[in-house]
Amino acid sequence: MVHLSGIACFQLIFSQLDSDFQNLFKSWIILMLVVAAGCFLVSEITRNYSQVDKLWSLIPIAYGWITVTAVPSPRIVLMASLVTIWGLRLSYNFYRKGGYNLIPWKGEEDYRWKIMRETRVLKGSIRFGLFNLLFISLYQNVVIFMFSSPLLLAAIFPRKELTVIDLLACILMLTFIITESIADNQQFRFHQEKKNPGTNGNLIKESLSKGFLSEGLWKFARHPNFTSEQAIWICFYFFGVAASGLWINITLAGPVLLILIFIGSSRLTESISSKKYPEYASYQKEVPIFIPRIFRHQ
Repeated sequence: MVHLSGIACFQLIFSQLDSDFQNLFKSWIILMLVVAAGCFLVSEITRNYSQVDKLWSLIPIAYGWITVTAVPSPRIVLMASLVTIWGLRLSYNFYRKGGYNLIPWKGEEDYRWKIMRETRVLKGSIRFGLFNLLFISLYQNVVIFMFSSPLLLAAIFPRKELTVIDLLACILMLTFIITESIADNQQFRFHQEKKNPGTNGNLIKESLSKGFLSEGLWKFARHPNFTSEQAIWICFYFFGVAASGLWINITLAGPVLLILIFIGSSRLTESISSKKYPEYASYQKEVPIFIPRIFRHQ
């Protein structure tokens, strides 16, 4: 499989490097496997399959500062700092939606896992258990590893000075963190208004009448938060480009695999929404899924 062969390539390349770097790489692998195993065991015991979701925004922070500890170069410190800003913001957004709880089975579970458990292909404890092991727990952790991996590439070239590419990647990454925050805030406000009418007055009246959010950034793309998230990690990839001088390198697998996850999850989400809301089909025709149209017909 693509993601596993990517890590195998990492191992082959990094086996030729010094022992300090090999130890750093091994620490990443150990962390990934421990988290994957922990998520699988906790989710199987509690039947709450959002354990990876809870750690999604925290694991890259750990990768970042583990790398800083091993190779404290200016580029890696900058990368780890940006990942921390991204991760803390995303963690807060997950927290305010009820995603975190000290008792694992009480944290909110993504409603899509429940729907997938009832599908013909995955119905049954053995089938869904395998899906949980291979996709939810392992594959998603491999994807996190891969989109964080420009840190490892930068660690191979610790003496390479910061460049204009780093500056542009930093500015764009911060920009997309801000747009993702705006989109998430608009979505949170919308769902709060649905639960407690009168919270936001008439600010999202049109969306409330439809049942789904179609205002703010959501009138330009159906998933502006997903657009921003994908763009964040594409920007992050370019730190590895700046460090290595390689425009195409193995860490590109990270954002590519992430984009594939978002395409799949968006299709599932939209299949649910189109059944719930009569006007959603029109919204799909009028508004692009990820990339806004520069010119729109009235």
